[in-house]
Amino acid sequence: MRFKPVPPAPGEFAFVARVQRAVPLVPGTEDDCCARLVDRLDLSDRDAARTWLTFLRALDLAEETPSGYRRTDAEPTVEGCRAALLDRVFAADAVHDALAAAGPLTADATFEAVRERVPTWERHRDTEWTAVWRERVERLLDWLVLLDAVERVEDNPDRYRLT
Repeated sequence: MRFKPVPPAPGEFAFVARVQRAVPLVPGTEDDCCARLVDRLDLSDRDAARTWLTFLRALDLAEETPSGYRRTDAEPTVEGCRAALLDRVFAADAVHDALAAAGPLTADATFEAVRERVPTWERHRDTEWTAVWRERVERLLDWLVLLDAVERVEDNPDRYRLT
């Protein structure tokens, strides 16, 4: 299963562990978990919390049970999160592969390289789909930087390359 929601990458990896710790050990409803994330992490709203909750599921740091959501026992590591991101977050592998094939690239050039991976139904659902997916690619690039899979080019920080 591939997950789509990707929150903005935090400034430091330690925030991922903080988010995971905010998810309860004892399963709770989505509403309860989102309220808890908003309260403990000062997130803007429940939608931001829901995005984080789903993203943690993609990283194997939270899970949905019949009783609700709970955090897993997995310790968040850069290596583990990088592997999960590339394996379980939709289009993360395509972004990585685009940089491997043609990097260094700007975020816009990376979007153009992965544009065909955007599902047809997404293109028909939103007339502004290109803006939505450009932002998604930018977020994936920021996560790949945070997880040491990609780096910004030193003399041109608008370009990314594999590390």
